[in-house]
Amino acid sequence: MEQLLYKVEDRPPMLITTVLLSLQHLLAALGGIIAVPLVFGGALKLPADQIVALVNAALLGSGVVTIVQCRGVGPVGIRLPCVMGTSFAFVGAGISVGLEHGVAGILGSSLVGSLVMIVGSYFMPVIRRFFPHTVTSVVVTMIGLSLTPVAVDWAAGGVGRSDYGAIGHLAIAGFVLVLVIGFVQWGRGIVSASAVVLGIACGYVLCLALGLIDFTQVSEAAVFAIPQPLTFGMTFPVAGIVAMSIAFLVTIVETTGTFMALGAATQTRIDGKRLSSGMLCDGVGSAFAAVMSSPPLSTFAQNVGVVSLTGVASRHVVMLTGVMLLLAGLFPVLGALVVTIPQPVLGGAGLMMFAMIISAGIRMLSGAEHSRRASLIIAVSLGCGLAVTVRPDLLSRMPAFVREVFGSGITVGALVAVGLNLLLPGREVDAHPEEAVA
Repeated sequence: MEQLLYKVEDRPPMLITTVLLSLQHLLAALGGIIAVPLVFGGALKLPADQIVALVNAALLGSGVVTIVQCRGVGPVGIRLPCVMGTSFAFVGAGISVGLEHGVAGILGSSLVGSLVMIVGSYFMPVIRRFFPHTVTSVVVTMIGLSLTPVAVDWAAGGVGRSDYGAIGHLAIAGFVLVLVIGFVQWGRGIVSASAVVLGIACGYVLCLALGLIDFTQVSEAAVFAIPQPLTFGMTFPVAGIVAMSIAFLVTIVETTGTFMALGAATQTRIDGKRLSSGMLCDGVGSAFAAVMSSPPLSTFAQNVGVVSLTGVASRHVVMLTGVMLLLAGLFPVLGALVVTIPQPVLGGAGLMMFAMIISAGIRMLSGAEHSRRASLIIAVSLGCGLAVTVRPDLLSRMPAFVREVFGSGITVGALVAVGLNLLLPGREVDAHPEEAVA
């Protein structure tokens, strides 16, 4: 097992070191956090000022809940390097609710739906029993496989662009990828640990020199703004509550997998009690986000890749990332500046980060039981998960409920792995049953 540069409870010796390490978590997460409110705003045809309010609320909510998740407040918070952010798992349900009931319907349904995750958190010691080594290995691998196409789309310039896959985009992404590899392999100390942010910084300077940076958003962004609670009000449509509750159920499965992946990256045993604390923070955090006029939150899987790549598992580093997100919510101009980073630059770094999660999953799979039964579980669950990931249109003719539940390759892979482990003779059990019921 590789030695971590900074363990979970370690604090980097210098403030500038902590800032650099925190910044790369911010860069990995910020695009995803901003994207969800932008998608909602576009789908619901909201005016620009309301979209800005959604974005600011999402940033502030993500920052506050990230701090709580990392630091822990009583029974709330997993106390590991988790970055929280708005989740695409809620986009489908959210848009369907919003088209009929507006943003107020989305927020009210999210507030009630978050109770599913809050209540579910108390059953995590039981749920943990369904994630023995083979199942966990599949889920970790599936997280990396599901995220990699996102990095590929970034590297190609962004989905929907007319110049998608242009040589210039791929060259910039390749340049950043090579730099990150070089910094990790031959860098020492802070250079290796901050390989992601250094690679992105070099890519940004290159794009700046080539005149590829658009500062329009920076000039239009407000310098300071305080997100207001209940900006859009709240309504509680029954159909919306049901739809968002289903989305929260799906998120429980995905978040469980993310926590298991984070445990592998930080070399931390994730028992049932720790899962409960993390899931409770996800649920309470989503309720808080709804009150602050933000879409629901969940633990970001992409930041597990940062930990795996850099060997920096300090929760204190990611707590500072939470502070940065909070400041980005209060000072929109800061978030707008980070958003000017071209997608190919993020793609080069993202490809490396997400591939590291796949690498961690493969190492875990190599430690799984060598039997026909285990091979069946691994093969079928990965195959089904990849089917949904690479061909999302596969479910286009299915009812909305089916698309909502099985639209994520991570969820499909996890559910199939859990199901096969229960159904095939010789069920594998968790190796630490005493911790599972802690």
